[in-house]
Amino acid sequence: MNLIPEAMAQTPQPTPPAPPAAPAAVPEAPTSSGSLAPGGPVDPTAPPPPTLPEMFSQLVPIFVVMGIVYILVIRPRARREREQLSALRNVRRGDTVVTNGGIVGKVTKSIDDNDVEVEIAPNVRIRLARANITEVRAKGEPVKDTPSTKP
Repeated sequence: MNLIPEAMAQTPQPTPPAPPAAPAAVPEAPTSSGSLAPGGPVDPTAPPPPTLPEMFSQLVPIFVVMGIVYILVIRPRARREREQLSALRNVRRGDTVVTNGGIVGKVTKSIDDNDVEVEIAPNVRIRLARANITEVRAKGEPVKDTPSTKP
């Protein structure tokens, strides 16, 4: 039964991997200012660093795009928000409003700065926070209080 050791002796055995070599330390060369520059001597074939005008010419398109985004997106959105906020502050009796839930009703009473009373059907009134009003559809004339004459 010598076959196994003989067969193993005939086949090439893999050599164990060599331990990783420690990276060679690159000596740092002094620069003209006297400090040490990382990476050793300067490669003469390397491109020179960009100059100040070249850096500005690369930044100009970024500033142009930012300006266009500001003009087309941010300013109109801020204007719409201001208009909507002023419309909410100026809601008064007789205005037709739409709530966040899609309910359309007529303002019957301004309770305080935060709440209004909205009539959504004949003789059905709800108290609604002004923040929940999404749209003022029709500015109505204020409803005058008429004394009710009960017989």
